[in-house]
Amino acid sequence: MKISTKGRYALRLMLDLAEHRSDGFVSLKDIAERQGISKKYLEQIIPMLNTPELLRTNRGFQGGYCLAQPPEYYSVGMILRLTEGSLAPVACLAQQPNTCDRAEDCCTLYVWEGLNKVITDYLNSITLQDILDRKSESYSFNYNI
Repeated sequence: MKISTKGRYALRLMLDLAEHRSDGFVSLKDIAERQGISKKYLEQIIPMLNTPELLRTNRGFQGGYCLAQPPEYYSVGMILRLTEGSLAPVACLAQQPNTCDRAEDCCTLYVWEGLNKVITDYLNSITLQDILDRKSESYSFNYNI
């Protein structure tokens, strides 16, 4: 499994919205400038995330995007699955139930199922709020006298 730039940038986009949630609606232009990502590329990513339970949108002057839920609602796993599709380490686990002809006789299936569980559990356990908290902690220890 390799996370594409689309998945990584989607996570950065959502983190930017979480970090600037007190600013109201945030334009893609502002996110692009802060994150060093092309606005055109963000325009390709945003439709994957633009559902009523994830984002609120406002068109026109002062338009943009904001999170529909608090940052602790959004897991890294949720965001990556929306942009990457399945995060399964092997193709046969990408669909549930597993429709592989060899599933019943596959002696390595338990290895891939275990890896899939570890990946899923880990990515689902980290929220946008967790990342913001960790970022805040690292800044609090970074000072000069």
